[in-house]
Amino acid sequence: MQRVIVIGAGLAGSEAALLLAEGGVPVVLVEQKPVRRSPAHKSDGLAELVCSNSLRSDNPENAIGLLHEELRRLGSAVLEEADRARVPAGDALAVDRVAFSEALTRRIAHHPNIEVRGEEATDLPGELCIVATGPLTGDALARSLAEAVGDSALAFYDAIAPIVAGDSIDQSVAFRQSRYGKGGGDDYLNLPLSREEYERFVDELLAGQKVEPHAFEEPRYFEGCLPIEVMAARGRDVLAFGPMKPVGLVDPRTNRRPHAVVQLRREDRAGTAWNLVGFQTRLTWPEQKRIFSECIPGLRAATFLRLGQVHRNTFLDAPRALAPDGSLRARPAVFCAGQITGVEGYVESAASGHIAARRVLARVRGEQFAPPPGTTALGALLRHVTGEAHPPGYEYQPTNVVFALFPPLEERHRKHERKARLLARARRDLAEWARVNSVPLAPEPPPRPARTPSPPPRTLPEQSDIGGQAAPGEAPR
Repeated sequence: MQRVIVIGAGLAGSEAALLLAEGGVPVVLVEQKPVRRSPAHKSDGLAELVCSNSLRSDNPENAIGLLHEELRRLGSAVLEEADRARVPAGDALAVDRVAFSEALTRRIAHHPNIEVRGEEATDLPGELCIVATGPLTGDALARSLAEAVGDSALAFYDAIAPIVAGDSIDQSVAFRQSRYGKGGGDDYLNLPLSREEYERFVDELLAGQKVEPHAFEEPRYFEGCLPIEVMAARGRDVLAFGPMKPVGLVDPRTNRRPHAVVQLRREDRAGTAWNLVGFQTRLTWPEQKRIFSECIPGLRAATFLRLGQVHRNTFLDAPRALAPDGSLRARPAVFCAGQITGVEGYVESAASGHIAARRVLARVRGEQFAPPPGTTALGALLRHVTGEAHPPGYEYQPTNVVFALFPPLEERHRKHERKARLLARARRDLAEWARVNSVPLAPEPPPRPARTPSPPPRTLPEQSDIGGQAAPGEAPR
């Protein structure tokens, strides 16, 4: 059987390689580690999570949770290992990032149909391949891609959030609680801020020294992962209505909702490391230590295990560069997957790799591949990549999977009813697609328990999402 080269062993490449290998296709998986690491990568493992350990909401009435469900039902290796490495995180699917990476690394290394090559790819291969090199694609390969697609390759910047040691957090200040009591009810650590403390924090963020880009670089931030100081510059209350929103939380010592709150999500099962949720930043490292320690209650003696940083994200203008089957218009043997296609997020990348592998598998077998319908989460993500979900003249930008990408329902409904109907339609259409195309599909999961009613607000109104931040239970990266 014809072999396939997969370039890049992040979530998209790992998912694609394993699906192809399980389909009997010989795979050469080319990964630049350990020969070369990007600035954001720290380990030699495959499928390394470099930003957050959260795969976001696991509730199928959120678009990302529905994507989780669809991938599970289709046998995704990434979702299978994520479930095995899961750590408590309320309504979200968060993982022990080390255990997760190690499991996928072992699974790939031991698969008889996969050959792993530790080398940097500097040119597009002349044979059937999937390029899944992610946001930090090397300069040489990026040039090769640019030659193939013209000026469709663009760059903007993501920011990484800090991590602090669990034993350095002042437990007399922190309280354990998940928004609305979701998950175990106490999966997050919360550091409450009064209005005065919040105002001082915003002042320091705005005045703090930032790492400035080079003169030839123009930062183009993804709205769902804005640096915290960029959000603060948009308005003094943006953070209180975004990543620091206190809705669904009550300080047990005062029995009141704080003015604002810093949420910390565990990085490992033991709780030795905690991520400052939504605190991605381009502040200089000394300023991060100073501002976060001095202005956030409970972090005065914090030990920072990782500080925030800015990194590049390279992606294609997919509607122009890619053919309907996901291959390059100029190079039909070259398929692309993951963040380089303009999907944003861990699970979206894995989903992109999953679909790319199914397309390539069909190509190898001489079969036609019918993609999942646009009414499913997988299909909606494809609607984004093809441009079908966007209006004419839309400037293509990376996005997470959201219900706005789905075709609208025929009738108008209230928000909760609309989500329930979108979910029911997606499940029905995925099952029909699988039946017609003879795709193995696991049964639907059982219904989820009803949500616990939220406590009444104290002074602030219910807060909506601002700056691309995730909804309650759908923590930002």
